[in-house]
Amino acid sequence: MKTNKKILITVLAGVAVLATILLITRSCRKEAQRITFETAKVTPSTITNTVTATGTLQAIKTVDVGTQVSGVISKLYADYNSHVKKGQLLAELDKRSLTMNLQNAQGNYENAKAEVTYQASNYERIKALWTKKLVAESDYDLALYNYTKAKASLKTATSDYEKAKVNLEYAYIYSPIDGVVLKRAVDEGQTVAASFSTPTLFSIANDLTQMQVEASIDEADIGQVKDGQKVSFTVDAFPDMKFSGEVIEIRMQPVTTNNVVTYTVIIKAPNPDLKLMPGMTASIVVTVEEATNVLCVPSKALRFKPDSALMATYLKNSPNDENNSSIKKAMAATDKNNGQEYSELWVKVGNSIHPVRVQVGINDDIHAQIISGLQEGEEVVISMTSSGNSDNNSKTTTGTTSKSPFMPTPPKRK
Repeated sequence: MKTNKKILITVLAGVAVLATILLITRSCRKEAQRITFETAKVTPSTITNTVTATGTLQAIKTVDVGTQVSGVISKLYADYNSHVKKGQLLAELDKRSLTMNLQNAQGNYENAKAEVTYQASNYERIKALWTKKLVAESDYDLALYNYTKAKASLKTATSDYEKAKVNLEYAYIYSPIDGVVLKRAVDEGQTVAASFSTPTLFSIANDLTQMQVEASIDEADIGQVKDGQKVSFTVDAFPDMKFSGEVIEIRMQPVTTNNVVTYTVIIKAPNPDLKLMPGMTASIVVTVEEATNVLCVPSKALRFKPDSALMATYLKNSPNDENNSSIKKAMAATDKNNGQEYSELWVKVGNSIHPVRVQVGINDDIHAQIISGLQEGEEVVISMTSSGNSDNNSKTTTGTTSKSPFMPTPPKRK
């Protein structure tokens, strides 16, 4: 009898152990099949797309002032940073040589006038005698020739005289515009030669309260840049300050440097405080798209695609979910929807998720504008996680792009 009791106790203990093992196994399986979702709320925000580049600050109009005659700089009336007016005297050349040239030209002009007067009288006399047949025709022809030649010489002398007067006027260098002297390239006593090219004496910027940035935009970004777009930029001299501007010109002439093609974009930059100076390097940001106070979601939500295995587990755990039919259709149609005018997001309501078609606006790869399809406060899924699979290994799918083909492939585990 005692033996039977011992056997019964042993059997009951074994049954209890087996039941405990079954409960633990079932609990582990349930834990392994638990699906969790990471979500983000639809919230209003401001979203922008920008293009960055570098450029150089320049005055809107810069004029190089030179001289058309050679000579020695006698006097200077302007220096660096001098504010000058149009017609103001900037410099003066030594006029002695130019004055002598004018006097010589004037003497030649007076001689030519006298010669014309004499040859005209001689021609009239010979003509009268030739008409009466009192002189030979050759004498008449000679008188006419000398008179015509004298008139031609007078024209040449007159031109040389006027040129000498103009050259003497060129000894005075005047400012062609109102502005500020950026550069003075000569000193008093220096000789300037204008034989082959016009030497530069001064560089004058017309108005430094209005500047422009000549920016180099890469060919990959130039298609997004348009006239009238807002620009912000910084300069090294004032790293904590942001200056504003506006795109006013896109030049079509390409610039190729080390096989890199860029295009010059002109940006208007007001400078009322005169803090900006010509030649400064500007780091610019062009706002190519902007939407203020619009509904936004993380861009990861647009890239999120549920893993088929995880979704199968989710549907198995929620067999009565009324959204299951739409989920199954979305999973089957995911690839077919690519390239359409709408995008697909997954929305979480309570403990269930379902797909929603939305119209997307601006996307800066961090946040995306939602034009239609969602309301403020709704939750969108950006990743889903399983606590484990049949091998008790956790698995996660997030809104990430496909694996780069340039990343090395790790060795498989044995």
